[in-house]
Amino acid sequence: MKNPPAKPSQLITKEFAKQLNVNYNNRRASLTAKKAQKEDANAIWYSLEELENYIHYIKTNGAKDGYNVDGIRFYFGVYPEDEKHGEKAGLTTLFLVPTGKKIEQNTAKIQSFALTQEPLSSDIQSLEPMNYGNIGRPPSLTY
Repeated sequence: MKNPPAKPSQLITKEFAKQLNVNYNNRRASLTAKKAQKEDANAIWYSLEELENYIHYIKTNGAKDGYNVDGIRFYFGVYPEDEKHGEKAGLTTLFLVPTGKKIEQNTAKIQSFALTQEPLSSDIQSLEPMNYGNIGRPPSLTY
């Protein structure tokens, strides 16, 4: 391989990942399972193709909307207790929301850049979040 990808700085050990998953299962999933009387999702899976497609979608459409898309925020959610959600009703989900900064068109602001702080990335409201990964139940998955 000519140019191997840089090793991500956010990598964690497999042991720490296992600890995080055990903590979730013990502290969160067990609480919801008692209330719902059914086993909750404790893992969500997206294919590489789905993720790559979503990244391409948010970069392209974010640029059209005047944003520099710089990341994806992952939110936990719970499906409504509604029959239209079938077996997922009341269960945990994970959805993705693109983040970025509005591209400044005003060149006068460039002169005063030293006095202003860089705006933080925020959720881009004009782009749709992504949901409906495959849930890790039943049986529940453990890392």
